[in-house]
Amino acid sequence: MDSESIVYGCIRDWPSDDPEVLDHRRETNREVIERLPAGDIWPFLGREMFSFSRRPGLGLYQTQVIHFGASYPAIEYEWNLWVKQFEALLEQLYWGSAVVHLETELNGTHTFRWESEQGFHSPQEAGLRVRCAWEREGALRG
Repeated sequence: MDSESIVYGCIRDWPSDDPEVLDHRRETNREVIERLPAGDIWPFLGREMFSFSRRPGLGLYQTQVIHFGASYPAIEYEWNLWVKQFEALLEQLYWGSAVVHLETELNGTHTFRWESEQGFHSPQEAGLRVRCAWEREGALRG
């Protein structure tokens, strides 16, 4: 049996005083997530692994938080492909920051952070301009 990897995290939008702008960004993000593959056809990112509050007041104050999580068989060996798909998703969303935690049985826990250079990213922007940092926590489990 392969070792198991757990991936989880969140994508945060940035607040706005304009309700129409917020609604547009939230609706765009919802549509992008709902277009992700569903069921067994997704290799790394699928619709079922994402969740977010849909209405203000129910876990949605000013900032939309899209949270996600999944377990994989030893995803660390294909981590570059996972990150490539995740960054392709980020290119389509409105967001200000994102964090991904990767827990592996053999290599401990790693945290990856994406922050837009401007403090926010819009899908209309050409390319993804981010600062990405990663941290390693722990080592072999015994």
